[in-house]
Amino acid sequence: MRAIRRFTVRTLLPAALAPLDELAHNLRWSWHTPTADLFSGVDPALWDEVHRDPVAMLGALGPERLAALAGDGAFVDRVRAASADLREYREGERWYQWRSREIEAAGGEALPASIAYFSPEFGITAVLPQYSGGLGILAGDHLKSASDLGVPIVGVGLLYGAGYFKQSLTRDGWQAETYPVLDPDGLPLTVLREDDGTPARITIDLPAGRVLHAHVRVATVGRVPLLLLDADVPENDDAARKVTDRLYGGGGEHRLQQELLLGVGGVRALRTWSRLTGAPAPEVYHTNEGHAGFLGVERITELVGEGLAFDEALEVVRAATVFTTHTPVPAGIDRFGRDLVAQYFGGDNEAAGVPVDRVLALGAESYDGGDPGVFNMALMGLRLGGRSNGVSLLHGEVSRGMFNGLWPGFDPAEVPITSVTNGVHSPTWVAPEILDLQRERLGIDPVGTPTAGFDAWLGDGVGDEELWALRRTLRTRLVEEARARLRRSWRDRGASPAELGWVDEALSPDVLTIGFARRVPTYKRLTLMLRDPERLRALLTDPQRPVQLVVAGKSHPADDQGKRLIQQLVRFTDEHDVRHRIVFLPNYDIAMAQDLYPGCDVWLNNPLRPLEASGTSGMKSALNGGLNLSILDGWWDEWFDGDNGWAIPTADGVDDPDRRDDLEAAALYDLVEQQVAARFYDRDERGVPPRWLAMVRHTFASLGPKVQATRMVAEYVERLYAPAATAGRALDAAGHEPARELAAWKARVRASWSGVRVDHVESAGIGEVPQVGDTLTVRADVTLGDLDPSDVEVQVVHGAVGENDVISSYATAPIALAESYEAGRHAFVGTVTLDASGPFGYTVRVVPTHAGLVSPAEMGLTANA
Repeated sequence: MRAIRRFTVRTLLPAALAPLDELAHNLRWSWHTPTADLFSGVDPALWDEVHRDPVAMLGALGPERLAALAGDGAFVDRVRAASADLREYREGERWYQWRSREIEAAGGEALPASIAYFSPEFGITAVLPQYSGGLGILAGDHLKSASDLGVPIVGVGLLYGAGYFKQSLTRDGWQAETYPVLDPDGLPLTVLREDDGTPARITIDLPAGRVLHAHVRVATVGRVPLLLLDADVPENDDAARKVTDRLYGGGGEHRLQQELLLGVGGVRALRTWSRLTGAPAPEVYHTNEGHAGFLGVERITELVGEGLAFDEALEVVRAATVFTTHTPVPAGIDRFGRDLVAQYFGGDNEAAGVPVDRVLALGAESYDGGDPGVFNMALMGLRLGGRSNGVSLLHGEVSRGMFNGLWPGFDPAEVPITSVTNGVHSPTWVAPEILDLQRERLGIDPVGTPTAGFDAWLGDGVGDEELWALRRTLRTRLVEEARARLRRSWRDRGASPAELGWVDEALSPDVLTIGFARRVPTYKRLTLMLRDPERLRALLTDPQRPVQLVVAGKSHPADDQGKRLIQQLVRFTDEHDVRHRIVFLPNYDIAMAQDLYPGCDVWLNNPLRPLEASGTSGMKSALNGGLNLSILDGWWDEWFDGDNGWAIPTADGVDDPDRRDDLEAAALYDLVEQQVAARFYDRDERGVPPRWLAMVRHTFASLGPKVQATRMVAEYVERLYAPAATAGRALDAAGHEPARELAAWKARVRASWSGVRVDHVESAGIGEVPQVGDTLTVRADVTLGDLDPSDVEVQVVHGAVGENDVISSYATAPIALAESYEAGRHAFVGTVTLDASGPFGYTVRVVPTHAGLVSPAEMGLTANA
């Protein structure tokens, strides 16, 4: 076959319909129901045929239909109204602008003018398949909620030619993958262009004299631009064109090149964006997991080019960088060979003033048990991130223990990793019927403010019968969608129409529906429900209180163990006596999820605790009136209160994994049978389950304000972005002189720290029988060597003493300089109040202190008594 030249023909809209182009290319339609309704109303059948894609729909409308629409005055008026609404949304003031004025009026610093948000994947809409799972969905929700709040974020990612794979099943239930190639010109994207109309180009030098070029395609997410770098451009050689071929495709060097393009290329794309649009340069850089960590190296290189030394540039970069870790297990971290990374930052590619050994040190596993031959992207993120966080309270705790080696001498509780619990973008995931009820009857607007008004669900604004009828409507919609997907799946598996009559009876809108959908790594335990197949079969087919399960999820293409779990489950769902009560739906994506979450009565999550960093699928279910049934892990460990769902007991302390799974599966079966199903089918004379609906209302009221991504983004703004911007501005001042001073101070302290010690500690002030309220006076004689007392803080570490004579729950109290002697010796004195009964202990330590430090543990230096 001859090679062909391929191009995309654009639809020429009549002048009266010109605003439709902007409405189609602004992805706000993916969560703004009135705009989506405008497009679907043109031709509902065509809207479904093009998979609810406005760009594709406009391209499918012929000239005659467009002319007819242009002549329809009522439709043109709707187009104009929608365009005006979008303009007001994009240009009007929102929460961020109001909050910034409040802060400045109170004497605080202005919030950052621009924030760059880097992620390897973004889940905005099924139309733009640039996501694989929770990380991408979270990134998409982050951008959408930032847009709703008016937060000036710029997203930075990659445009993958085939996105993530499409999943199907073979006849025997094995996962099969296909990679449909996307036409970027047919996606809701625009090309960033130079003033002369040519595509803006980002260039990165590769080893062996090769060059990687990328164009920048822009997705407009409400008010937020998302810059996606595309390496499939004519300027590249064949190998370079494949750098952005697939999300998480390939491994080793291919993956490194993707992350190089994301980090280094992403910063260069931001500079080009600012130059061409006049947008302000970011004041804060947020890297969503370690994949984009090389952005810090690029920013160091920029600053070194402006005359700073490496260490001085490092301080500037750290101050204004936020790093979020998403994994609770080392296996989830990208690690490359040290020698491979050296090829990209050394030799001819070594930037002046940025020695390759300093770059390699950023990712070095330089702690006991670390591998000296690897470069760890998460460690680079932590070293370059002045502020770091996990994604739930429990995950923050796990992360502090996991990365404690970077801060020797400090207990895990003091490791400078905080947490911001994830949230979800309500307008994307909540059924329009529920959103309308909340807005029109209960006064709840989840878009306008981070949290407000959800207690209204506890009132009588929506009666039990109406709420129960709505839940059945949503369940019915899921059943119909599941049957359609099930039929398509069986046809793909080779079944003939004559074999599929049973599909019309699969699932029921009147049966308790439990959902389980997520990626399929081993720790999420897809098949825990199958530990006792006969017990599960009895629950599914119970004649009085049946249960039905809708299951979905993808395994990584290289994970055969995950594929075997899917196959095991699918083979069970194929069995004739249960296939009407349990289904596996292939190709879990945003489009499926938007029917799945609202239609499920219960959301099941049974990971191996504490390996779920946060999880957000249960949040989406809760916002639709679903109840969670989950292991106490991730966000559920934090917000389960006993009345908003059920906690599956864990077999903590059981080392045998099979025995642990057996115990936890048995606990799951018991809960479903004795509590969940019992309460769902406990109906009053109206046919309504009042105790069930009381839990639903409590779920809305208790979780509604917490699980919103607007709450999450507002927390990032207040707790991380604003302090990072303030710190960055401080080090940028006066020609970066504060950065030079901080770098010099750190170097001096490190060089002198070996001479710091606590020589003697004594106390006074309490009697033979200490009592709560007594004051303990502590004196410490300390040698500081070449350091000044102003360089350090001497602290009393005090608190309850556990069984091993260790202070298990402690606080720190600084004590003040009392006297100075010769030879760098000083006396520090202070007091501690005994505020609790029981065994008490204290010790003294010395840590560095400086206004430029985010945490006393930042430098990993301490001298203990």
